[in-house]
Amino acid sequence: MIIEDEVSLARDMASYLSGQQYNCEIAYNYDQAIEKAGVYEYDCILLDLMIPGGDGLMVLETLKLQHRKEGIIILSAKDSLEDKIMGLQLGADDYLAKPFHLSELSARIFSLIRRKQFSNKNILQINELQVDLLAKSVTIAQQPVMLTRKEYALLLLFIGNKNRVISKAALAEHLSGDTADMLDNHDFVYAHIKNLKRKLFDAGCEPYLKTIYGTGYKWETACNY
Repeated sequence: MIIEDEVSLARDMASYLSGQQYNCEIAYNYDQAIEKAGVYEYDCILLDLMIPGGDGLMVLETLKLQHRKEGIIILSAKDSLEDKIMGLQLGADDYLAKPFHLSELSARIFSLIRRKQFSNKNILQINELQVDLLAKSVTIAQQPVMLTRKEYALLLLFIGNKNRVISKAALAEHLSGDTADMLDNHDFVYAHIKNLKRKLFDAGCEPYLKTIYGTGYKWETACNY
């Protein structure tokens, strides 16, 4: 989620990061930020300190009181040492002063998600399955497997939440963001998972991805990558 009141900057960030295979949502003020954070879970939150209706540090404090697990990167033109220290003390993971290059922002996001979900590794090795996080590529027994953007996003979500059941609603939210609530059903989730399973199976991958009937799906493995 991008919490930024400057519309052009927020849209530029969302456009660039979407091209890097991130699913982005934008909150332009304090109320929108709190509302979205109360309904959805994110891998990373980009937080401007100066937003209408409240202070960015107030958003950060609220999230930490709720024991949220998202990585948080503060984005602000307020480049004072005091603001930086306060944000980090409240629980932010990183701080990037404006103006910044979008490529640097993307690198910071990648590093943060990798650190939180995948023990700071660039290569995830699960027996015959290998995922290169930098190249965004997947191989099975050293043979490339071509996945769509959404299939790759699902694979990382499952691996990052190994041995945990993920509901269809959570998967729909991950793929479609806040538009998931407007969908009549989650058949598209089933279609993407069916294709992901088929591609992995056809390439010789063990059936790590299990269907938990009536509940959702789970990636079962004892591997610590």
